[in-house]
Amino acid sequence: MNEKHALRDRASWKGFMVASFAILLVISIVFSIRFGSVKIPFLEIWSTFSGNLESEFQNIIWNIRIPRTIVAILAGANLAVAGVLLQGIMKNPLADPSIIGVSSGAGLAGMIILILYPHLPHLLTPVAFIGATIVAFIVYALAWEKGIAPTRIILAGVAVSAFLGSGISALMVFYSDRVQGTIDFMVGGLSARSWPEVEVILPYSILGILLAIIGIRRMNLLMLGDRTARSLGARVEWIRFTMTAVATLLAASAVSVVGLLGFVGLIVPHTARLIVGNDYRVLLPASIFLGAAILPASDTIARIMFAPIELPVGVIMGALGAPFFLYLLRRKMV
Repeated sequence: MNEKHALRDRASWKGFMVASFAILLVISIVFSIRFGSVKIPFLEIWSTFSGNLESEFQNIIWNIRIPRTIVAILAGANLAVAGVLLQGIMKNPLADPSIIGVSSGAGLAGMIILILYPHLPHLLTPVAFIGATIVAFIVYALAWEKGIAPTRIILAGVAVSAFLGSGISALMVFYSDRVQGTIDFMVGGLSARSWPEVEVILPYSILGILLAIIGIRRMNLLMLGDRTARSLGARVEWIRFTMTAVATLLAASAVSVVGLLGFVGLIVPHTARLIVGNDYRVLLPASIFLGAAILPASDTIARIMFAPIELPVGVIMGALGAPFFLYLLRRKMV
């Protein structure tokens, strides 16, 4: 009886924390819309949404703040889900899209478009996705030896990422006169993101998150260990392959819109895991809400910290992520 009460209390706690992350997301949205180079009163925001009267801030709210916030929400959710999938696939708390070269593949492809074909910006997202997918296949091919082991994927990913990073550096050296326009992409930023970027990332986010939700049961099987999962009828290699493809889709779409934004795929999933546990039925929605909340919140901080100068949000995420990485080291979880 006491065991049943304990299980019920634990489930209630997890549900409460997921709801808390959802509330945090709402608060993050409100503050993201209100604060920036121009501070918008809450009453003006309410008036704009309710349509009761015309507000002098309507243009800023509808054409700048809202689309930028939506892009931040979707990119944060995408990177968080990509991270939580990869951590489960690789059984490594430090796994994120950059560790298997996905971010580097998308980044190099994106840099090629930005530097060599700046007149074709509409190709950025599909080309970034193609780059990330090609790299994911290369990493899998390099790591394959009578199956896929998480350790081999990580080692192959680190090596490929280093190689692609040298390619990005070479582009910046050979085309130094065009680098200025790519700085925001390299660091990770949300400046000037508007409705076109929302239209670009939204379908990828919907598709990727739906596929991740469909794969919840399979991810839970992986958590039991390969031998146990196989004994229950799971096709372990196929699960790893398909879920890595989903993570690639989500990470590539985020990178193509906000640039090489680090640490979201590391911080969010691991924080959610520490709070709600490893069950993907709870972990996945918790990661979605927390990832969707932390990026617009960080972007708000980046806008107001040194206003009117605006920092790229990647700087804030790096400042948060590095101490968190050290925290993981202290816990001996590497």
